[in-house]
Amino acid sequence: MKTKLIDWPTFIGAFILLIGVTVPLVLFPEAGKELVDQANTFMTGNFGVLYMVMGLVIFAFLIYVAFSKNGSIKLGDEGEKPEFNTFSWAAMLFAAGIGSSILYWAVIEWAYYYQGPPFGVEPESKEAIQWATAYGIFHWGPIAWAIYTLPALPIAYFYYVRKKPVLKVSEAVRPVLGDRVDGPLGNVIDILFMFGLLGGAGTTLALGTPMIAEGVHSLTGIPANLGMKSAIMLLCTLIFAVSAYSGLKRGIKVLSDINLWLAIFILGFIFVVGPTRFISETTFNALGILTDNFFKMATWVEPFGNLGQFEQTGFPESWTVFYWAWWLVYAPFVGLFVARISRGRTIRQMVLGTMVYGTLGCILFFGIMGNFGLYMQLTGSFDVIGFMNENGAPATIVEIINQLPLAKFMVLLFTILAIIFLATTFDSSSYILASVVQKNVEGEPLRWNRLFWAFALCLMPLVLMFLGGLGTLQTASIVGGFPLIIIMFLLAWSFMKASNTDIRASDDYQSSTIHIERWKKKKRKKKRSALEMLEDKPDNDDK
Repeated sequence: MKTKLIDWPTFIGAFILLIGVTVPLVLFPEAGKELVDQANTFMTGNFGVLYMVMGLVIFAFLIYVAFSKNGSIKLGDEGEKPEFNTFSWAAMLFAAGIGSSILYWAVIEWAYYYQGPPFGVEPESKEAIQWATAYGIFHWGPIAWAIYTLPALPIAYFYYVRKKPVLKVSEAVRPVLGDRVDGPLGNVIDILFMFGLLGGAGTTLALGTPMIAEGVHSLTGIPANLGMKSAIMLLCTLIFAVSAYSGLKRGIKVLSDINLWLAIFILGFIFVVGPTRFISETTFNALGILTDNFFKMATWVEPFGNLGQFEQTGFPESWTVFYWAWWLVYAPFVGLFVARISRGRTIRQMVLGTMVYGTLGCILFFGIMGNFGLYMQLTGSFDVIGFMNENGAPATIVEIINQLPLAKFMVLLFTILAIIFLATTFDSSSYILASVVQKNVEGEPLRWNRLFWAFALCLMPLVLMFLGGLGTLQTASIVGGFPLIIIMFLLAWSFMKASNTDIRASDDYQSSTIHIERWKKKKRKKKRSALEMLEDKPDNDDK
């Protein structure tokens, strides 16, 4: 083992922090849950507006970067072609950034908005339906993918332009913090990122595992109990461990490609055999609502509810602030991964591609799967709301898929897709965690390092699942991820500082080169003129 490559303070620190949070939750689950919930309520209630401002500022900043001179910078050598074709690149970034959570929320999120709509709208009204179709796309749209993309800027820049083989968040803020990132401060930054990712992974497992279990139950009749959920989690761990061990091109790329093709088939099938016209019109209408109310939705924090004279729904804290915090926790990981797979592209292509392809994918999932469930509800062919309130969301999601023709076959494909989606998120996560705890990454992180983090990602959530504490770990990661707001600001500052410095140096070099060439040209011209004068001067013999 090449243990000298490992950054042991970061490696051990992240593992100790995870155990330090998990063990108290194991020993004192009720007290731990109450404490974490109180901290989460305090954070979202008092700093919710900060998360909202962060989302808008990052979105505006990335649009500026994409169309500025900085956006033209090539990630790699001049003339170098992209390492991955556009299809595989889009598949990997989408699978890493979304995971099986998209299958969960795309199908059922509208039902929550329908029952508890924003802006004081009456529940289950016509207006509530309008907002229910648009808000899911908003929460999984451009701002979400902008938050994901920001960390990719400095990380990709240093890795491919300045040729520093280090995939660390701390290294990306070196232009601002200087050599301080080589000490404890840099370790703290990387450890906070890793803790957030490990906790965020718990959220994905908390949503994905019960849904997969309900799919298996629907197909086999086996109860979706704790034993089945544990078996599913171990199966997913085995898949993403093999994928992560195989590496980026032979494992993660192949799994992501399969994942995307299967998703395209399922979405296409629902669109064709389902209520095609309703899905098309409702999705198009939702995009219009979103476009017309984008800034209203991005800035609504329900301020008057605090005065006691208006009913406070808690919608912004429960949904928008929660989502922005969740994306923030995952952002350094997705940014690191997007940076790693974007070799040969320009900054502009990386930024716009991630935001556009990511948003487009989410629009298709929410537009097709979500509106299919909404159609069932509105036509009375299946009471989604009633079934969900009685049986829970995971069982309802599978039951909605059961309303399709070839129900068993589609549930099977849906379950397989959920397993692969879960695996693609985790193999990407283990790959990046392994990269962060290495001093440098030449090509691929060490294989044993990748396997270690693949099983570490599963171990703690598995223990907490037995105790019913997965949701608490997810909440703890969001609370612990609050300092990442500051780190995101440092990442943006670092990228602009480094890239602008290099652009100015390049401009000065080109300017001096042009000046020298002009000087040489003038000198050659004068020399030619002098020679011509000598040639034209008559000899003494001619006199």
